[in-house]
Amino acid sequence: MSNSTAPTLLVMAAGMGNRYGGLKQMDPMGPSGETLLDYSVYDALRAGFNKVVFIIRREMESDFRSHIAARFAHRIGVEYAFQDLNNLPGAFTPPEGRTKPWGTTHAVLSAAGLIHTPFAVINADDFYGADSYRALAAHWQSGTTDPVLVGFVLRKTLSDYGSVSRGVCAVNAKGYLAEIVERLKIIREGDHALIQEPDGTTIPLTGDEYVSMNMMGFSPEIFSQFEKSFAH
Repeated sequence: MSNSTAPTLLVMAAGMGNRYGGLKQMDPMGPSGETLLDYSVYDALRAGFNKVVFIIRREMESDFRSHIAARFAHRIGVEYAFQDLNNLPGAFTPPEGRTKPWGTTHAVLSAAGLIHTPFAVINADDFYGADSYRALAAHWQSGTTDPVLVGFVLRKTLSDYGSVSRGVCAVNAKGYLAEIVERLKIIREGDHALIQEPDGTTIPLTGDEYVSMNMMGFSPEIFSQFEKSFAH
């Protein structure tokens, strides 16, 4: 892709650290002190991405500029979008008493003015792997503007140290996404998995199911659809 059509990486980081108690993406985890975001940006660069937009809260900007995004500035274009109640689509106003931003749609809309090419949406605190970014790049290089979800095999996303929440995907015969069902407590059971329901019952899973890890690809045309859906 040329620089004018190269995709953008949109990193949702506005909520990061709330439960962890700090900027966990700053904690070194690689053999040479690499952070989680180092891997995400590096893999995106190798797949042909040429800009990263961090969606953050305004009070996080100083930490991002001095500790995180500055380390990428000499390798890739870096910009910031702010997810807050003052950044809402159209004439939409928050209900009285609302103090928290909304979820993924609100986060993505916060960056609408900075996105002009196909773009990937990822969580700041997940690791996706180089193949995932290459798959997105190949999707766009085929000439399509269709939205796309990168699915992951469930057993490869489970933890040995407790339950995980995952969006379990239903895929039709043509490979199109038909449904995502959010499951809040999935545990490993050998090569398989179990959903633990609130009432104590369990639902067995094979482990081969596809799940969403919030890695999606869109073209800029999606923003108008998001604006309409957000207002409703």
